[in-house]
Amino acid sequence: MNSGIIHSIRDLVVSVEFADQAPDINELLLVDNEQNSPLLVDSLRSGNIALCLNLRADRSLNRLLKVNRTGRGLEIPVGESMIGRMFNALGEPIDGLAPIDPKLPRRGVFKPPIRSNAVITKEPEILETGIKVIDFFTPFVKGRKIGIIGGAGVGKTVLMMELIHNVAETGVGLSFFTGIGERIREGHELYDTLKARDLLKSTCMFFGQMNENPVQRGLVGLSAATLAEYFRDDKAKDILFFADNMYRYVQAHNEVSTIIDQMPSEGGYEPTIFSDVKVLQDRLSSSEKGSITAIETIYVPADDLSDPAVQMIQHELDSVIVLSRSVAEQGIRPAVDLIHTSSSLLSPDIVGERHYLLSVQVQSLLQKYESLKGIIAIIGENELSPADRAAYAKSKKLIEYFSQPMSVMEDMNNKKGERFNREEMLRGIEEIIV
Repeated sequence: MNSGIIHSIRDLVVSVEFADQAPDINELLLVDNEQNSPLLVDSLRSGNIALCLNLRADRSLNRLLKVNRTGRGLEIPVGESMIGRMFNALGEPIDGLAPIDPKLPRRGVFKPPIRSNAVITKEPEILETGIKVIDFFTPFVKGRKIGIIGGAGVGKTVLMMELIHNVAETGVGLSFFTGIGERIREGHELYDTLKARDLLKSTCMFFGQMNENPVQRGLVGLSAATLAEYFRDDKAKDILFFADNMYRYVQAHNEVSTIIDQMPSEGGYEPTIFSDVKVLQDRLSSSEKGSITAIETIYVPADDLSDPAVQMIQHELDSVIVLSRSVAEQGIRPAVDLIHTSSSLLSPDIVGERHYLLSVQVQSLLQKYESLKGIIAIIGENELSPADRAAYAKSKKLIEYFSQPMSVMEDMNNKKGERFNREEMLRGIEEIIV
């Protein structure tokens, strides 16, 4: 395997010149220094020059240092001993516990998704979350993708932590949490919450938080997906894959794109935004051996739901839970916008005739409520017709009904968290609208 030398360095971009054959794209190179600094080949230039990304942001690199090819891509260890641990994008433990057994098998992070010819004919299986507003408007179906969309400070991470808490407690499958570009404090809080409730034994955690360089933030989702695929295909497990935050995933790729001087596309994002999103989303799929159910948060910059990155991610989802700042300001938690929240899974063949018909009635009432608010602001509620007053009153009861204290917030607001099964939730709605 031939070697090269560092030709130039600009921020995280390292150009390596090879005398003979250039390396492959996504091949891992190692600098011949004390740290064996890893470089990832991003693209190739004329003259056998490889444009590489400095994975550890090692600032000690210099021109003319020797760089060795490995003949392989970035790989992470896989195995049962990975459960209950916390890793970075390179598959290295960051929880302060014992190092991972070096004899564990390793899997390449950039392997394409497995394309199965088998037709999966299993009946849709609904996973109950215990959160009324989600189980009613955006039912969790095993093997599908759900997005939690909202601006800063409206409760995306808290809602995801509650989902992890509730679904993991049921013992359904294996849970993965992937922190992409979010606050380090939130990662610590989640780890402590899972540890206190003895849920780490069924959870794997990967973190590339905002303290990491954009290369690692952009890779951590793929690393987590690689381990999830191992448990899905080799161990036939059902996976719950939580990703916080998908917008930060796009943002990390955009930062790297800026560093390597790519021409931006619509909205100032990287020209490869479509493929960047698809590469990860296609990995979060099911096979005949097991399933991956993905729950992803998406930050909305400036509360603009029409942002190109938000729209791109949203197209990959089966259900979209929209969190609203105006709802949060009313003290309603979770702060779900009931009008804009939607799901393609809310159909009679999946949730049943009863649930579907109730959803149609509830949506009709909520639409009526929205149209009446403007009228009431002008003439007052007493001037409405009896039918409109009844509809307005039912809508207010529904909005209040879908508010619910969360278990993960008990220590902060001194309110005991509540959980409802699907039958209780449907019965409660029927009592309001009938």
